[in-house]
Amino acid sequence: MNMCMHDSFLRKFEPTRVSEPLADPEWVISMQEELNQFDALQVWRLVPKPQGKTIIGTKWVFKIKKDKDGTVIRNRARLVAKGYRQEEGTDYDETYAHVVQLEAIRMFLAYAAHKNLTIFQMDVKTALLNSILKEEVYISQPEGFVNQEKPNHVYILDKALFGLKQAPRAWYDVVSKFLVKSGFSKSTVDTTLFIKKEKSDIILIQIYVDDIIFGSTNPKYCKNFSNLMVSRFQMNMMGEMNSFLGLQVKQFSLGIFINQSKYIMDILWKFKMENSKPIGTPMAPGTKIGTDPSGMAVDVRTYRGMIGSLMYLTSSRPDIMFSTCLCARYQANRKEIHMSAVQRIFRYLKRTADLGLWYPKDTSFELTAYTDADHAGCMLDRKSTSGHVQFLGDKLVSWASKKQLCVSTSTVEAEYVAAASCCSQVLWMRTQLRDYGFHFNKILIYCDSKSAIAISTNPVQHTKTKHIDVKYHFIKDHVEKETIELFFVKTDYQLADLFTKPLDEKRFTFLVSKLDTLLKHSKLEKEIASSELKKKTELLKSF
Repeated sequence: MNMCMHDSFLRKFEPTRVSEPLADPEWVISMQEELNQFDALQVWRLVPKPQGKTIIGTKWVFKIKKDKDGTVIRNRARLVAKGYRQEEGTDYDETYAHVVQLEAIRMFLAYAAHKNLTIFQMDVKTALLNSILKEEVYISQPEGFVNQEKPNHVYILDKALFGLKQAPRAWYDVVSKFLVKSGFSKSTVDTTLFIKKEKSDIILIQIYVDDIIFGSTNPKYCKNFSNLMVSRFQMNMMGEMNSFLGLQVKQFSLGIFINQSKYIMDILWKFKMENSKPIGTPMAPGTKIGTDPSGMAVDVRTYRGMIGSLMYLTSSRPDIMFSTCLCARYQANRKEIHMSAVQRIFRYLKRTADLGLWYPKDTSFELTAYTDADHAGCMLDRKSTSGHVQFLGDKLVSWASKKQLCVSTSTVEAEYVAAASCCSQVLWMRTQLRDYGFHFNKILIYCDSKSAIAISTNPVQHTKTKHIDVKYHFIKDHVEKETIELFFVKTDYQLADLFTKPLDEKRFTFLVSKLDTLLKHSKLEKEIASSELKKKTELLKSF
């Protein structure tokens, strides 16, 4: 009994050395299944070792698959190539692979909520093994599975292997050609988005390497697409989408909720902040962080690890965007004052772990934006900070907080530069949304500077504006063409203010509430339960 419990305990940990799994029959079976896949897909051929050729090593990577309750489902062994041994020009030429942006994922989900679509998910088993290699690449025989009759032979690859630098690009070429051949068309902006229209219906597919999400206005087309992929690739059908690129996605009858609460709890534990005292804002009002030459330095690995974790978290948490970006500026010269600022963000996250984005169904889908700037706010070089946020109806899909590239000599110039940056993002979104069937003639951008609005509408370049970099004046052109319109909004209701400076708790909470879509999961579930109960009550009354 005790031996069984001990064995079960050990299996929860992933092996780091090959000697450990080679002594475990279950891991050996998993490793053999991986090699059987190589043979079935004709990935490699065993050949004599060539002279003058680079032989790339291989490595086993072990992963224990668990369900949402933490129960071990199966052992997964994967053989990967040591791609860092590859030589450019010999073992590979081009490595660039198309990768979806998180804004594009949020737009995809916002559209699904707007059209009341159910999003499904699948992944491709051994996706990269389907990719045809153009280069001549040799790898060593995997440890523990060396051919006893030909121990000095090596494998020549006909198809890509995990770890090769060109593998993601080769896989994208295979899957994109297959989808185009099957009647799908690529998005003009996001080449990982594939669309197929059938009369009044549409099916959308978003690809991130071997992970695929898809939805359609007609459920029949989802089934057809699933059968199409199964006919060509070995697929894992995962049902309704519930997680993608680390985002937790819950599809309710009234909308879609996106958050990263599990990830928050993981990083709190990882950086020993799980017992910290919660706080109401990610940064104290009036905070001015500088270089602090006399301060004590902190561990670079820990600081950068915390910043990296927070940057990833901003994909669903716009409320920590400004504070995280500000702290990220000091990674090269981090001191205790900077670490204290980062730890405060973690304390705020502990209090708001279940906060996320709510995309209600069947609501408006107009593209609007807010833009703002904080003049000369950076203590390092006195550059200003731009902040902007974009909505599709009442669905928050894009936001940014970024230090400007130039030093602005006035508040008006800082606001004007921020508006130009916001305009660029809006135009990108406008082009992307054409593939979804939306054609916006005039897009409203809300700005709290009347002077910046006046500059954008003035066709004359006079002496007071000639010092502004030419690249920022393209916003004038779009105002004249009536592609966009800058509209004045009072500072009290400037939502982009959240992305430019530290705010007191009252102001911060007010702006977060005005974002509308940023809700707590617990509050959301109560609202949904109440709404669905109300619908059932009205239905009963009608009989």
